[in-house]
Amino acid sequence: MNEAIGNERVQKAVEPILEIENLSISFFTRAGEIPAVMDFSCTVMPGEAMGIVGESGCGKSTVSLGIMRDLSNVGKIVGGRIKFKGRDMAEMSEEELRRIRGNEIAMIYQEPMASLNPAMKIGKQLMEVPLIHEKVSKQEAWDRALEMVRSVRLPDPERIMRSYPHQLSGGQQQRIVIAIALLSKPSLLLLDEPTTALDVTVEAGIVELVKGLGKEYGTSMIFVSHNLGLILETCDRITVMYSGEAVETGSVKDVFDRMRHPYTQGLFRSIPLPGADKNARPLIAIPGQLPLPHERPMGCNFGPRCQHFVDGVCNAADIPMISVKGHENHFSRCVRFDEIDWAKLPEGAQTARAPIEPGAPVLKIDGLKKHYQIAANAVFGGGEKRTVKANESISFEARESETVAIVGESGCGKSTLAKVLLGLETATEGIVTLGNTEIQDTPVEERDTETVAGIQMVFQNPFDTLNPSHSVGAQIMRTLEKFKVGNTVEERRNRMYELLDLVKLPRAFADRMPRQLSGGQKQRIGVARAFAGNAKVVVADEPVSALDVSVQAAVTELLMDIQRRNRTTMLFISHDLSVVRYLADRVVVMYLGHIVECGTTDQIFAPPYHPYTEALLSAIPIADTSVRKRHIVLEGDIPSAMNPPSGCPFQTRCRYKQLVPDGKCERELPPFVDLGDGHRSLCWLGEDVLKRMEPVIQLEEAAE
Repeated sequence: MNEAIGNERVQKAVEPILEIENLSISFFTRAGEIPAVMDFSCTVMPGEAMGIVGESGCGKSTVSLGIMRDLSNVGKIVGGRIKFKGRDMAEMSEEELRRIRGNEIAMIYQEPMASLNPAMKIGKQLMEVPLIHEKVSKQEAWDRALEMVRSVRLPDPERIMRSYPHQLSGGQQQRIVIAIALLSKPSLLLLDEPTTALDVTVEAGIVELVKGLGKEYGTSMIFVSHNLGLILETCDRITVMYSGEAVETGSVKDVFDRMRHPYTQGLFRSIPLPGADKNARPLIAIPGQLPLPHERPMGCNFGPRCQHFVDGVCNAADIPMISVKGHENHFSRCVRFDEIDWAKLPEGAQTARAPIEPGAPVLKIDGLKKHYQIAANAVFGGGEKRTVKANESISFEARESETVAIVGESGCGKSTLAKVLLGLETATEGIVTLGNTEIQDTPVEERDTETVAGIQMVFQNPFDTLNPSHSVGAQIMRTLEKFKVGNTVEERRNRMYELLDLVKLPRAFADRMPRQLSGGQKQRIGVARAFAGNAKVVVADEPVSALDVSVQAAVTELLMDIQRRNRTTMLFISHDLSVVRYLADRVVVMYLGHIVECGTTDQIFAPPYHPYTEALLSAIPIADTSVRKRHIVLEGDIPSAMNPPSGCPFQTRCRYKQLVPDGKCERELPPFVDLGDGHRSLCWLGEDVLKRMEPVIQLEEAAE
């Protein structure tokens, strides 16, 4: 009898938490049925983390919402089934589903503020989970909520519990959302792009937290992301989606090292891995566009964009998931994966290019400071004045044809610096010279046309930079008119067509409205406008962070091509050090308004490091199984620029400050020390400590 019970327990122990079998989800609109997910299958075992990756519109978030039965009125599961702990969820009553949601299956969304009630204190929101699902007393609910706030490593838990959401930083808000999801100790946790809106160092802390809590509570996870590096760091298995279908699934190691679908390979070729180089090994973007749901091709959905497509084979019939021999549980939706030469580059792929030799300095910044005076009670104009020190003693120069990257977390002063350069703000102190003209005190409305055209910007979000009421061509021609390019409408129209050619868009796009363009196409229009007046300097503020992986590669290569052709100087503002390593010649690292390190890209990515740069490098998720990283997670949040710490700006989070005698880090601002060959660091660390620093990122030979 006891043996039978024991066998039953073993049987239950290995039963999947979640089984999705041939799931199909459609949205029903006025235009008719739109298939969003088709023939999707996956299995998640107890304690296992499954990553779902793919570009916008591939259906990965729809799968998560399907599991939660949260498809609104227009979404419907039209085929297949989802089994949770062996039970078909379609057979569960609404009451049963309500009991499971937020209790046994919890979800963490991309934007933490969308999940928190702004009018309720954090403690009350946390207490709701045990109060509603387990009917415990208020005291027990408070105690459990407080314990969970400690578990997600938030400082001063009692204060956090008494705070409102707006009083917390983005990283703290996301930790609270994770705490709410984990309070009921769910069997399955769904994470939908949970770190997209966060800084890389905060992201590293959240990822570490999720992994640790997953092990501690034995929670199974589905991690939805477009970031392959994050999937490598957090997941055991991966499913790659394209246009509503799973196209490849297997262990993370198998799919990363022995991919068997052309789309998966296209994704990896689009991201700047450590071996990529803008001159020697340029990125290869996936050609074409994701098909619209009602325009999907016959056979393989990826066929029209695939370099290995064979007519009559790939489009003959619907393609099922096919098992990859020799790989356990590795499947691909490709009929030709055994015949493909995986090392072959696509036709027309960009090959090695000669490096460009930078010219004379075009932009010089010397001792720049930007302070804001704000009233303590800004709404009514009362209270004492306080100073926000957004930029402190910024000095560097950028040469012709050079790409200088400015990196750092939110609030470090990157965007304030860009505003001063563009004349949207004027400097408090210091000198900014463009060519031979000082521009630090001249707001944009007082700058002459040549200066305005000479320094232009490509913004982060392409959706906000175009007027929805005007055609693309009209907006480019308006820019040309403002910059006094061309004497007649005809000349400006011809120049507009040349700019469309430059950003590799068909001339027919001149008559299109912004709503008819994809995100990548809109960003190309933004690039065309920035280069319309033959700009000497282009400030690119996170120009690819809002775009899909393959579109990122295309826009990045486009910027490089135009820069080569026009010998433009580019200031590339970013928090993504993978992209920076790929395209920057020199790097400026900022923290709390200060430059803490600057040098060539090779100098910044090799020891000795400033302690902040070291932590930034450790936080980069790298989608390469042969990379080994030293693990450094920063404690605490960035201090406020309104109340910066004394001494070194980084001392409140630095793990080295005890090595500096006499508490100097807390009392005195360090000097800008030259480490050799123009490599400079704002740090009190002695030469002995710097010499002992080891590389953060190391590339090992991949095992055969």
